[in-house]
Amino acid sequence: MKLTRKLTMLLAALLSLSLLAAACGGDDESVSDDEPATTSEDAGTTSEGGDSAETDADYIVVDAGEQIEIRSLNAITGDVAFLGIPNQRAVEAAVADYGDIEGFSVTSGEGLDDLCSAEGGQAAAQQIVADEQIVGVIGTSCSGAATAAAPLISEAGIVMISGSNTSPALTSDLQGNAGESYKAGYYRTAHNDLYQGAAMAEFVYNDLGLMTAAAIHDGDPYTQGLAQAFADAFEALGGTITGFTGVNKEDTDMTPVLTEVGVDSPEALFFPIFQPAGDFIADQASGVAGLENTQLLAADGLLVDGFMELSQSEGIFFSGPDTRFGQNTNQSTGKTAEEVLADYEATHGEAPSAAFWGHSYDATTILLDAIAASSTVNGAGQLVIDKAGVRAFITALRDYSGLIGTINCDDFGDCGSQKITVIHHESASDIEASKANVVFEYAP
Repeated sequence: MKLTRKLTMLLAALLSLSLLAAACGGDDESVSDDEPATTSEDAGTTSEGGDSAETDADYIVVDAGEQIEIRSLNAITGDVAFLGIPNQRAVEAAVADYGDIEGFSVTSGEGLDDLCSAEGGQAAAQQIVADEQIVGVIGTSCSGAATAAAPLISEAGIVMISGSNTSPALTSDLQGNAGESYKAGYYRTAHNDLYQGAAMAEFVYNDLGLMTAAAIHDGDPYTQGLAQAFADAFEALGGTITGFTGVNKEDTDMTPVLTEVGVDSPEALFFPIFQPAGDFIADQASGVAGLENTQLLAADGLLVDGFMELSQSEGIFFSGPDTRFGQNTNQSTGKTAEEVLADYEATHGEAPSAAFWGHSYDATTILLDAIAASSTVNGAGQLVIDKAGVRAFITALRDYSGLIGTINCDDFGDCGSQKITVIHHESASDIEASKANVVFEYAP
């Protein structure tokens, strides 16, 4: 396995170098004899008589005996901790399973908290970029946090790979146009919600045979983007969107918004939001005129144990990533999804509380492969990491075998398998059975 991984990374490194050479221009941009170019072999060497290393900004230099630094940036406190904690644990597991790079160990340090908010994402990103030894970040959990963190990470020349961001704004519209929040150096193994919106729309229109629907979001880039993706896809199929509105994340009385939606008696109501707001919508909808018989639909933000254990969640259809990983194997560690999941449960005494643990594991090993392919050991025994090489490696990634399936990255950072399923939740007392109750699958 080690030999296979080395050969794979060597080929990828050669491809990355060829891409960089093309990007640097032709012979007209030669370096004068008076100013020799700094190479990765030279970067980070200590000048004679000096006390500290002089490091080219394009490289990160790890001294002998020190660790390669990456970071996990996920929601680990607050209402959305159910999403971020499994992501962080998956990062830690992947680092342990992967092992050393050129004799240097890797650490993800202390997990940072994105708070599932723009403010949290920005604050954590500021802390990250202040430490010039950090090579890359696995996160954020939430798209709203990523919109604030990505600009800082991008400007620092390092990378961020998310296992659970899904907003189209962070990557592209899948038609070759960058999203409004896209930044170079941002990647994700999670799906693009344009696929999830299309999947739920096809299920509702074609399989359930419902012709009218409404959608509710909470203003977050994730919830608003997914609600809009569903609405657009549903109308494209021939359905009618009777209402498209928002609630505040802090609201507990959803009656005013539900009353507004219920005026047109939609056959379906899609609310791709988080807890606790989702709890109140599910609980109060059936008591509102016009919604007594409306089919409720939710997404991966509520496809979590804490919500599915509530009685009002019964009967809802949920869309989310296809987590039927089975014997899928991560090519960098040789671990199967079943093995990683068993290790998780043995270590933490519980199953992951959300669906994106496999995506975060794969995101981490991809980052580590990119570091390995973009690193050399110089004459001083230091590991010199080419920051641009790390980006080039990930951008060029094709046919990578991960826990989530085959991973291919496009020009805007979408690397996920894009497989979506819809499940029918029938019993709050047996949520594992509901998670396995797949009634529709979508694989673009």
